[in-house]
Amino acid sequence: MHLLIIIDDGGWRKLDKFIENFSHSDNPFTSVLIANRGEIACRIIRACRELGLSSVAVYAENDATSLFVEMADSAILLPGEQLAETYLNAEAIIAAAHASGAGAIHPGFGFLSERADFAQAVTSAGLVWVGPSPHAITSMGDKMTARIAMRAAGVPVIPGEEIEETDEQASFLAIQAASEIVGYPLLLKASAGGGGKGMRAVEHPDGLLEAAKGARREAITAFGDGRVYVERLLTGSRHIEIQVLADRHGNTIHLGERECSIQRRHQKVLEESPSSAVDAELREYMGKAAVAAAEAVDYEGAGTVEFLLSQSGEFFFLEMNTRIQVEHPITELVTGTDLVQQQLLIAAGNPISQSIMQRIPSGKTGLRMQGHAIEVRVYAENPATGFLPAIGPLQVFIAPEGPGVRLDTGVRQGDNITPNYDPMIAKLVVHAPDRDSAIRRMRVALHDFVILGCTTNINFLSDLLSHHEFVAGNTPTNFIDLHWAEGWSEELGEKGNLFFSAVSGVAESVGIHRKYRGSSDIGDGLAGGSIERGDPFNPFLSINRRLP
Repeated sequence: MHLLIIIDDGGWRKLDKFIENFSHSDNPFTSVLIANRGEIACRIIRACRELGLSSVAVYAENDATSLFVEMADSAILLPGEQLAETYLNAEAIIAAAHASGAGAIHPGFGFLSERADFAQAVTSAGLVWVGPSPHAITSMGDKMTARIAMRAAGVPVIPGEEIEETDEQASFLAIQAASEIVGYPLLLKASAGGGGKGMRAVEHPDGLLEAAKGARREAITAFGDGRVYVERLLTGSRHIEIQVLADRHGNTIHLGERECSIQRRHQKVLEESPSSAVDAELREYMGKAAVAAAEAVDYEGAGTVEFLLSQSGEFFFLEMNTRIQVEHPITELVTGTDLVQQQLLIAAGNPISQSIMQRIPSGKTGLRMQGHAIEVRVYAENPATGFLPAIGPLQVFIAPEGPGVRLDTGVRQGDNITPNYDPMIAKLVVHAPDRDSAIRRMRVALHDFVILGCTTNINFLSDLLSHHEFVAGNTPTNFIDLHWAEGWSEELGEKGNLFFSAVSGVAESVGIHRKYRGSSDIGDGLAGGSIERGDPFNPFLSINRRLP
């Protein structure tokens, strides 16, 4: 049972005002089904609450006790054990929407969020799709098609060759011919790819055939599409993305950039906004290019145009993500804009909120950013073993608190991190007046984050934030490979006295693993000038004396 307690009549009037934004719009709805799970489902539920919308969760059996199911106003079980039967089952999700009375479907990110056929099925079923049109998804979902469209729109693209061959042998011959035009080093990329799948860097012609076979196999497995094309490999570049918002009333704007260069295996680890490599002039150029990219496909809603920024200052279109991004909170913090709420309002047919449009400087296409925000992805993984997942129970889970600290998560103490889904535990986000103070705030927040029961990447993140090259803002996409070429390992301190060691042994025997600390020496404003890594075998130090 879910209770809504309103303190006074003013609260009711406020809710009624919000609901009018949907009931009197072009596409009226008062209830949203969230076709996703975990952290992003919790995030959407909170946005719905603030807008006076009811939320409907769909869940697999192994998610029955998850936080997002508990938070939603109602929840519907998707029978089955495989993803194809649950979160990837478009027919079952649409049926759940009808059964619940939901008028709209928000796909979050991942799963079905960038499936044009699902978007079309939702609208064909008489429901509102919270996202861009199927045409826009299709145009940007295929990387080769997107490159061609962007080139036509005047958006700079990475030098390369598109290859449409689907036959294996024919594609290998075409890739070889394209490599001679593009030159080495080069990058093979799956046309339907994403998340680093179907990508291979090739330094020398001798490795081309094997790399092409590997990229093709991975692409077929992940996307059912084996097409692979060739791009120049830009070494030392940065991954910069521009957040855009567009409505059906002719408004398309950008909300500045996010730097997402810190990656492992093409998966983002840390994001920040603004980028230390982007000044006001470059931001305006990239923002205008992102707006042109969105307008080229009649985009509607929130989307992200991703670029590679070369060491020379040139930028090139990489891809467009036609959904909300994992790292959207940092843009929300530096622009004061709730992107998920804007998605819902725009899907209902409303224009971008006037409160946002009024904050765009005259003659510009984007919002000003204030302060600096950093997001780190806290994973149940072991950085010392190549970032392999390290699942386990969250026997203790105490989140950091304080001014400018935000935690987006779909778990709480007592939950289990299982192999069924992505091992991301939470997104820890901070906002501060400038980059240096944001780094310090994040280091303190990581220091205060208590997670016992499974190995996490918290200690690695602390070391990353303390690295002198990161502090200096020198963050190319190969940052981790460059500075931890032989892999990252944790430096263990002295084990302390026998009493602490004995207690530690008991903790280990019941599965409570160590809580990481980050070492550093950059710390103006930090007690003692640094945060020392605690002894991971000493439970009293590792829980920072916060365990009840």
